[in-house]
Amino acid sequence: MYLRGVSFTYAGGALPALRGVDLVVRRGEMVVVMGASRAGKSTLVKVLNRTIPSFQPGSLQGEIWLLGQRCEQETVADFAGRIGLVAQDFEAQLFSTSVECEVAFALEQFGVSPPEMRQRVHAALRSVGLEGFEERDPATLSGGEKQRLAIAAMLALEPELLVLDEPTTDLDPLGKEEVLAVLAGLRREGRTLVVVEHETIAAEMADRVVFLAEGRVLADMPAQAALRSPEWFRCCAVRPPDLAVLAHGLGWAEPVRSVEQAAARVRERLMPVQKDDRAAGQQQGEASGHDVLLVAEKLSLRYEAHAPPALANVSLTIRTGEFLALLGHNGSGKTTLAKCLNGLLRPSDGEVRWKGVPILSIPLAERAVAVGYVFQNPDHQIFADRVWDEVAFGPRNLGLSEQAVAERVRQALGAVGLLERCDDDPFWLTKGERQRLAVASLLALEPQVLILDEPTTGLDYNEQRQTMELICRLHRQGMTVIMITHTAWLVAEYAERVVLLHRGELLFDGPTHELFARDDLMNAARFRVPDIVRLGQRCGVRVRSVEELVRMVGRRSEDR
Repeated sequence: MYLRGVSFTYAGGALPALRGVDLVVRRGEMVVVMGASRAGKSTLVKVLNRTIPSFQPGSLQGEIWLLGQRCEQETVADFAGRIGLVAQDFEAQLFSTSVECEVAFALEQFGVSPPEMRQRVHAALRSVGLEGFEERDPATLSGGEKQRLAIAAMLALEPELLVLDEPTTDLDPLGKEEVLAVLAGLRREGRTLVVVEHETIAAEMADRVVFLAEGRVLADMPAQAALRSPEWFRCCAVRPPDLAVLAHGLGWAEPVRSVEQAAARVRERLMPVQKDDRAAGQQQGEASGHDVLLVAEKLSLRYEAHAPPALANVSLTIRTGEFLALLGHNGSGKTTLAKCLNGLLRPSDGEVRWKGVPILSIPLAERAVAVGYVFQNPDHQIFADRVWDEVAFGPRNLGLSEQAVAERVRQALGAVGLLERCDDDPFWLTKGERQRLAVASLLALEPQVLILDEPTTGLDYNEQRQTMELICRLHRQGMTVIMITHTAWLVAEYAERVVLLHRGELLFDGPTHELFARDDLMNAARFRVPDIVRLGQRCGVRVRSVEELVRMVGRRSEDR
């Protein structure tokens, strides 16, 4: 694959999405493309499979060679089966009534024989961990399972060039590693891979990393060199690797390649840890003395009569002022539990009580004021033509006066930094801005508990930090926060308490640091403890972030 001087401006666009891009990808390489939101990453991958300009018109300039062929008038159909694309909006690619039919569909169009088709379908599903899901309706899958299904549909075609736009976005941490391991295996077989990612886990397996910003290639370098250069990640709104940031913060000239190597260096600079010194980075205050808000008692739920339980005898208590993270692999029951907590789902057995009253007996308007729910995909709850009206919808339905509605809308939009966009169409906003708009819609109802389902999915690092700063500000003001996430560093830095689900059962309920010390539970939950937390454990200190450890090492070095 060869691009020279490629620029593209969408029809009606004021600025080019790509600006003079030069890029070479050799046969058998795995190249990871990284950058902030709107850097041009998705536009680039659409150029690679001819979606641009075939289906999205605009001005395309430059020289493009794909699979040894110079592209001028070629369309998507000319490369179908040879170039596969897993789009960022993976749900838009799914349409069949069963998982097996979804993977088989493209093979049928190419006239693959039934015996070979069955073999390819089963191999593709096995490679992404969906073996045994053949008869499931894709609509009933979790977000991460749908993502893996979209990848399997492409893998079954055995394309020469596979292009993936954020393919691991909705997967749990070890699920991400499994998918990337599959891609690495395909690369070893001679396949060429171009992967767009926001996280460095993909770069760890790549040959090269390409950094994009404002449609331009800022840098193109070997992956190992990139992983030792946190400044490139930061300038492209990507969270850099913990160990690279640590080495930079402590002024180490030589890079560290493992947690064990870093631990040996850190221990040299740490004074002996006193027993009470382990409080550095300790989880913030206990909530045991606070008022009880929600009680879930022996919740069980099945979506289908003969399906495994989505929840099995789950009980927990939530008090005022808590910041709680719901963890577990895809399909473990996190979203199901969260929807039971605010009455969106009725459990098959058990009960949820709000301040002692069964939540399903509370009128809907009162329930919305008690427990707000922000969906994983904000587009599933945004519907108005104007940002102001989107936020005003809830307060108006509470019967408030227009003056009171206006005051709440101004406060909510101001809290999320969108007041100046109040007259815009919500779908003109970026994904991060739409996420904040969904939060504002709930803030206008002034709920006591805010449930957020994967609030940072699909956001670049800067947008993730902005979202979490907003959530933390609300928490400091007294709001109880329940956050579903697969992002380990978010849990380490922000959550005070963790509830871990596995196959619908409650495995753990307690402080975050205690869970992170349990390798058995971490493995069962398919959760990868952040490198900096593992490093702290090996050094006998409890830390939540790289910055915290750097400060700790610096302080103790000065005390010597």
